[in-house]
Amino acid sequence: MTVLDKIYAYGHENILCSHKTTIEITKDKDLTKKGTCIVGIKASKACIDLGAKLKETIINENEIKVTLKVENLKDSFYGFGHKNLRLLDKKDMVFRKSNYICDRTVLINCTKSSNDLKQELIEALKHPGKKISIIFEINDFNGN
Repeated sequence: MTVLDKIYAYGHENILCSHKTTIEITKDKDLTKKGTCIVGIKASKACIDLGAKLKETIINENEIKVTLKVENLKDSFYGFGHKNLRLLDKKDMVFRKSNYICDRTVLINCTKSSNDLKQELIEALKHPGKKISIIFEINDFNGN
């Protein structure tokens, strides 16, 4: 596996991770209980800030592994890029189980949504200021 990019975000007491189709990371500094798909706030990057190698890999429709890590807890899922992903949002990034595409979408046809993540990881994220790493990787056999 080759690491393509790494993002950091932080937990919040209102993290619920109960959404059945998406996972979201936002640069917002606060969170209401309406953000049921959000796993982290105060993100270091949004779609527009992603590294050039990751963006190229996404546009070339590759399968990408995403690992969420909080201290010694981690969970992973896979998603796919698409040539129509524009990666232009300046505040958020959304991972989708569906194939819906908008400026906030970073990967589609993902294998997990926020409510599929490990419960221990979700509980850790409910502590304000708890740092989460979001690591994007690609299998070397994909040719990138």
